[in-house]
Amino acid sequence: MKLLAGHRVAVLGAMAERPLARYLASLGAELGGAVEGASFVIDDLGLGALEGVAIPASAVHVSVTPFGSDGVRAGWQGGELVASAMGGALRVTGEPGLPPVKEALDACTFHADMVAAAGAMAAHYARGTIGQGQHVDVSIQQVAFSRNFNGILVWQFDQRKLARVGGALAYGRATVRAIWQLADGYCFHSLMTGRLGAPANQALSDWIDEAGMPNPLRGVDWLAYNRSTLPAETRAEWEAAIDAFFRTRTKAEMASEGLRRGINACVVNEPADVLNDPHLAARGFFATADGLPDRFASFREGPAAPPPAIHTGTRPGPLSGVRVLDFAWALVGSITTKTLGDLGADVVKIESRTRPDLARLDVQVSASRAGNWDDKPWFAHLNSSKRSLSLDLKKPEAREVLNPLIDWADVVVENFSPGTMKKLGLDYDTLVQRNPGVIMVSGSVFGQTGPMAQEWGVDGTGGALSGRTFLTGWPDRAPVIPGAVPYGDVIVPFVMAAGVSAALQFRREHGRGCHIDASMYEICVQQMRASLAAARRGERPQRSGNADAGVLFQDVFPAAGDDRWVAISAFTPEQHAKLLAITGPDIASWTATREDHAIAAQLQAAGIACGVVQDAEDMIEHDPQLALRGALVTLPHPLLGPFGHIATPMLFSRDRLEPYRAPAMGEHCAEVARTLCGLSDDRIAQLEAAGVFQ
Repeated sequence: MKLLAGHRVAVLGAMAERPLARYLASLGAELGGAVEGASFVIDDLGLGALEGVAIPASAVHVSVTPFGSDGVRAGWQGGELVASAMGGALRVTGEPGLPPVKEALDACTFHADMVAAAGAMAAHYARGTIGQGQHVDVSIQQVAFSRNFNGILVWQFDQRKLARVGGALAYGRATVRAIWQLADGYCFHSLMTGRLGAPANQALSDWIDEAGMPNPLRGVDWLAYNRSTLPAETRAEWEAAIDAFFRTRTKAEMASEGLRRGINACVVNEPADVLNDPHLAARGFFATADGLPDRFASFREGPAAPPPAIHTGTRPGPLSGVRVLDFAWALVGSITTKTLGDLGADVVKIESRTRPDLARLDVQVSASRAGNWDDKPWFAHLNSSKRSLSLDLKKPEAREVLNPLIDWADVVVENFSPGTMKKLGLDYDTLVQRNPGVIMVSGSVFGQTGPMAQEWGVDGTGGALSGRTFLTGWPDRAPVIPGAVPYGDVIVPFVMAAGVSAALQFRREHGRGCHIDASMYEICVQQMRASLAAARRGERPQRSGNADAGVLFQDVFPAAGDDRWVAISAFTPEQHAKLLAITGPDIASWTATREDHAIAAQLQAAGIACGVVQDAEDMIEHDPQLALRGALVTLPHPLLGPFGHIATPMLFSRDRLEPYRAPAMGEHCAEVARTLCGLSDDRIAQLEAAGVFQ
């Protein structure tokens, strides 16, 4: 399916090779040509630089810039390193005691371009409703900030700041090691909480036992294990034993025996390993003219269906009136439906107390308690603009509620392991028998097909397998977790949301829905495209710290104060000469005696890209650009009180976004059953007594 066949994209600035351009081309759009007559216009310049350019009123115009088109810092110089610094991602990447180190390649820019794709396609759908285009404005800084939900919530509720933890993951109260030395390389592994991680954790314990090595994990009740509350001394003992075990295993053993056993571990791939991956080959991911990926998601066209009704929505936003049935239970699905809901869609979230959304479990801040479904700010941040219907899908009576919702939905979102929805009788081929025009989007680690489709994985799996992890860090040290905040988990949702919006407009025009297959692994590999091209040329890309082959000079330098830093980039010889004229030849000595925000202001005034390596306090309390863009929107919460929730990071010139607070578990059962499913109050009471609403 080529959802944008017949549409042309005018490309301004240096956008031709950017991920956004590649994404639009992957949907069938033609790139290039004049602004006049274009369906889409994309730029990396911002509105201020385009005065005098006549953008057609019918066009969807998208700007992706370091700080956004408006505001006190709209004219600041930027780039990947500076935007990452100002957006908080750089602050938590790297090892304690060393300078922050950037993620591999263009991580924040790629994320922003996928956000822009979602905004562009939402505006494309809105254009189909009202006949006019609009401007979509995306700030790379704000997008990077939106990824920092762990750091944001621990500052908001406990006034704590996350620090760089190298090859570990920081989960609010807990720091969990995730990168391990193997006999001939590295692997990614973390002990996961509860039902999700129990089988994999037990499998690792069994393997350690069989190897005859010391095993303090033996006999642990993994269903009761909670990564946030495990005592630090116990974790240290466990991790020492895991470390000793992994050092005796090879990459080949992890990829074969480790996979067979089902442990939550995967090899940290180099780019050449990615090119030779049999799973990607089986899915035809590199079956292109140049052997480099051009697919962001797969689309399977549905049957012909009657033209859909255009629903009238009561909420503002470009997707107002769109109806979404949400089966998500982890970050990928939750953020997808948050995005759709924040953009105006009506989202009904199907939940279960027997398998709750993961974000309802982790006790990351002092305001939350284990066993309470509704007091987790992590869940609140990631699940705005939804209604909650708790439903025990194993009970036959649940179909009285579910079937009308399938008929009602324009879109179904799920992120279970492939095959789970089919076991529930909710796979795409079954759904289209009731609702031929439905659009279903499935997000998973490996995709719906291929030899690895059924394998289990988490955010770090995509980073490790794609080469992102291998290429993040210093040349003479082990790799570190790229970003130390979720990446694949927050990129995939925008690819999914973009696909949904494009498919909605395609269905409106052609009368066909579709099934969208989004693979975290493949999308992370898309971000690593430049390193794959190098590997195809016979090169062996390595970690390079803060250097970037496409930037003349850049690095992170100390500023006055404890763990304060500035990021500086010089893109031309003239900028580099100007920088040295200000600082002298020893840049670090000059910066080390000065306050970080003052350094950034002075260098930016001189036309040099510089940004403070900001922490959560900097961004939430003191950043005027993020405040102007509404990066946090204050919403009420019945248990936590009002607090700033992460806004979906895009601004529209015509549509406004008005998110509402996340729901309590099952908060809207009666309302949904009555108003959407047509059930009587008596029948609702009977179903409740039968345990259907669980």
